[in-house]
Amino acid sequence: MPSPVVAPPASAEPAQPVLLRIAPFVLIIVFAYLTVGVPLAALPVLIHGGLGFGDVAVGVAIGLQSLVTLATRQFAGSLCDRKGAKFCTLLGGGAAAVAGAIYLLSVAAPLGAGGALAVLLAGRVVSGVGESLLMTGALAWGIAAVGAHHTGKVMVWVGIGMYAAIAAGAPLGVALMSKYAAAGGFAAVSIGVIACAIVAAAIAAITAPVPPVHGERLPFLQVAAKVARLGAGLALATLGFGAIAAFAVLDFQAKGWAGAGFVLSGFGVAYILTRVLFGGWPDRFGGARVAAWSLIVESAGQVLLWLAPVPAAAFAGAILTGAGFALVFPSFGIEAVKTVPPASRGSALGAYVAFFDLGFALAGPLSGFVAGAAGYPPVFAAGAVCSIIALLATREPAAYSAAR
Repeated sequence: MPSPVVAPPASAEPAQPVLLRIAPFVLIIVFAYLTVGVPLAALPVLIHGGLGFGDVAVGVAIGLQSLVTLATRQFAGSLCDRKGAKFCTLLGGGAAAVAGAIYLLSVAAPLGAGGALAVLLAGRVVSGVGESLLMTGALAWGIAAVGAHHTGKVMVWVGIGMYAAIAAGAPLGVALMSKYAAAGGFAAVSIGVIACAIVAAAIAAITAPVPPVHGERLPFLQVAAKVARLGAGLALATLGFGAIAAFAVLDFQAKGWAGAGFVLSGFGVAYILTRVLFGGWPDRFGGARVAAWSLIVESAGQVLLWLAPVPAAAFAGAILTGAGFALVFPSFGIEAVKTVPPASRGSALGAYVAFFDLGFALAGPLSGFVAGAAGYPPVFAAGAVCSIIALLATREPAAYSAAR
């Protein structure tokens, strides 16, 4: 049996570099989010082409997991505080594996189209629970293992692992799906989900636990109220990202500009490079200060996209938006963790990440409303306004500061 990967006490500062100590938790997230990313491109093919349902069914199947993930953040955070981050992570890995097995059942059993869709939706529900448990558990575990003063680094690298897995998962899912007919291909996708979930759980199993913190533990609603200001800032910043994801390509097409795909590429490259090169800034300079400057850069990028007279200006706007948005999550996250006692850290992380889920869920519909009413460029103006409003979240209320 492999030797456990020892996670040092939060109070210690071993010689091993911080990034090496974070690595097991980043790997857990990579394989956890492959279970999310691999089915994304395959589900529409199965539901539309294999089972014969329309676009509404595809939308429900895709969106259901995110809704369940949002709804179970409280459960995941409270469980993490009570039972420990390792328990929460292992349970999430098990749930992700079960979801893959349910996916496999939906195409392997003779259920008919309606029955197959119902089973598939059940798998999406279980997968949403697994995603919530894995993200909350790995984040809380990583922070406890390296110390709260490295919260920003943990969030930076966990985020890189998450986005990398989702980006790699979609083409992997397409490759698995294309090897067979629609149903057979999705069986391969399902087996891939099970395999990734097992690897995530195996890494968690050989990583030494950090015991739950004893002490004052706040009710979840009280925790959510404490992080609400910071979470609202995160949600507002996420709307700018959603504007690019949903409408940058359509804006380019409407203006007759070539190279629309490079807009998203520019955003993604700037996002990753900023996290890699400057990921230590939130811990070093303070979450509120880095969040404020990040939001200013993001809003400048959105304004440039809004007013861009030529494609080069739009590309520059996408790059600025990616660079600005990159450090918003870890910067506000550092401040969110500080608002609660250590024994409630898991609940704080669960509540905080729920605001990201909420912002991401609202980005598409709100941007679509603006686009329908005023056209594509004003979508980016709205993103800039949201980023500027989010700056208010970087200012700690005087009454709260005095009380603390």
